[in-house]
Amino acid sequence: MITQVETIAVYVRDQDRALSFFVEQLGFELRKDVSMTSATEGPRWIEVVPIEAETVLALATPPGLEDRIGRSLALGFQCDDIHAAASALKSRGVEFTQDPTEIPPGWWAAFDDPDGNHFGLSQSS
Repeated sequence: MITQVETIAVYVRDQDRALSFFVEQLGFELRKDVSMTSATEGPRWIEVVPIEAETVLALATPPGLEDRIGRSLALGFQCDDIHAAASALKSRGVEFTQDPTEIPPGWWAAFDDPDGNHFGLSQSS
């Protein structure tokens, strides 16, 4: 039986820029950064995760799938205090497309990464 989501791919144009955004601006933990080929230059498998979370985001640049960059997903992250989280993220340069808004049964805010992938931030009531 499936027990959890392990990995979600986030298609990115520049893996170093994406890594910086997720680690330095969102405060995620870097779990893995390895080459996907034997060549020194080329795509890497980069995994980042919210601190103490189990589901991993893979920051990928898959050959032949570049058309998915910025259109791959809309992913939501949960937090305990959306106002404090949004304020902290804004202080690190994250630009919100929607400030925290009460939407039953809780709160919702939204932001984009540098590649235009959409992310939500929610807080349950």
